[in-house]
Amino acid sequence: MPKSERPTVLREPLWATAAVYVIAALCGAVVGRLAGLLADWLVTLPWAPMKGPAALITSIPAPAHYGIGLAAGLAVGFIAQYEQLVLRLDDSHVELVRKGRRQRFAREDVAVFCRDGKRLVVLGTDGGELARHDCGLNFTRVADTVTAHGYSWSDTDPYKDDFRLWVPGLPGLSEGANALLKARQKSLESDGSDDEDVRELREELARLGVVVKDEKRRQYVRTVTRPRLRKPDQ
Repeated sequence: MPKSERPTVLREPLWATAAVYVIAALCGAVVGRLAGLLADWLVTLPWAPMKGPAALITSIPAPAHYGIGLAAGLAVGFIAQYEQLVLRLDDSHVELVRKGRRQRFAREDVAVFCRDGKRLVVLGTDGGELARHDCGLNFTRVADTVTAHGYSWSDTDPYKDDFRLWVPGLPGLSEGANALLKARQKSLESDGSDDEDVRELREELARLGVVVKDEKRRQYVRTVTRPRLRKPDQ
């Protein structure tokens, strides 16, 4: 395949994003009206849980229930779009944007792009991971675009068999790495888990030469020979 010289930006199709907004808005409007009907019923009962909030809802005109639900649905659609991955490639750099965070890597630092289930992984030349993101993009299109710009692509993670399920005190890891993984596991299991904390701990582990991925709130790890010292270009 001839090498592409023009930058390419991959994002989820406009129609798919629009469909998310429409479906979320319609569902929100329906839920808003149903909440109004439920509140009307609750206030007629001699005793009912959440009767105070129900009375507040009934004080709002019925048409407004649709509007409030619609607004909530649009907010859900915005969050879904905010979490979409955008990938930009040219012959000198790779850029990934998700959840308002931008990562930029020089071509010489990228070894291969690969797929791991529904995630897109960018591997560095040291064997570590530069990026790992949930990806709603068409992987065939991603693979074609990556190779068109002269980068390497793999349909699977070449290091997938090296990952081990992490348990406290896992042999082969330093005390510092195990301590970071313990803190990260606690954050993953928390109902109000902070994505920023999870990400920062992942980056700290990368500096120690430990690659970590998550499956159903369980951590799987592998080690690299040369820890990654450089941060991605911001």
